[in-house]
Amino acid sequence: MKYAFYPGCSLESTAWDFAHSTRAVCAALGIELEEIEGWTCCGSTPAHANNATLALALPVLNLQKASQTGAPVMAACASCYARLRHANHKVSTDPDENARAERVTGAPYDGRVRIQHVLDVLVNEYGLKKLRKQIQHPLSGLKVACYYGCLLSRPPDVVAFDDPENPSCMESVLEAAGATTLSWPFRTECCGAGLSVTHTDVVGRLAQRLVGMARSAGADLIAVACPMCQTNLEMRQGDAAKVGGSSTPMPVAYLTQLLGIALGIAPRKLGLGALGTSPLPLLQQNVPQLSAGVQHGV
Repeated sequence: MKYAFYPGCSLESTAWDFAHSTRAVCAALGIELEEIEGWTCCGSTPAHANNATLALALPVLNLQKASQTGAPVMAACASCYARLRHANHKVSTDPDENARAERVTGAPYDGRVRIQHVLDVLVNEYGLKKLRKQIQHPLSGLKVACYYGCLLSRPPDVVAFDDPENPSCMESVLEAAGATTLSWPFRTECCGAGLSVTHTDVVGRLAQRLVGMARSAGADLIAVACPMCQTNLEMRQGDAAKVGGSSTPMPVAYLTQLLGIALGIAPRKLGLGALGTSPLPLLQQNVPQLSAGVQHGV
């Protein structure tokens, strides 16, 4: 299995641990990632909020570059995934949008490059049956609240590879890794996304609501597959405490970090040290092999 990997800006900076864990997990499973040569920013939230032309041209430019590899594209960042899929949808369904993209980028593109999120690849391409056979250190006893946020399942006619209102791919992966996943009502609610800087009070309230509900459901930690979700839920827990939330921080880890532990990958290779609230104490309680390995510096 080979994919043209689009890391995007977040995975090259604040979410470098998501990049490291994604690459490590794929390597362990024999999924080959070839980074798209010369990739650029997809535009993310600022472009589609301010300039429709850039919102289309930037992802199309990256898809043109990816088309040269002959492989489908894999993205890990939920926002990058959404923007690439939106661009494909527009150029393949609207001739005017297709013409605009070609005019700006200077090259034709027909929207035929396949784009998948890492979760989609794990569940629907690699397969859960094969994944279970690769688990070395089951996450037995770990209670996880899986959080999807907005961009992985909506709008369903553009991005969804799972049920848009009741997705289950993240739970399927973590259950295959031995964890216990919980049913809770806010799995696809908004975390505040790009309001993190301009409206911190709003994001603080949303973080309180989301983390509080996960805590009420009995979660030990929250699993995410989006850099913005991870940042908002982790960093705004202090704000949430100020408005009545718990003062005990809850770890918010990337799904690939948790899966990597179950695959026997060393914590340092998964970027666990980059998280503001380390899940290592919880993981060491539930994965004896990990506890022994950390003591020996792996």
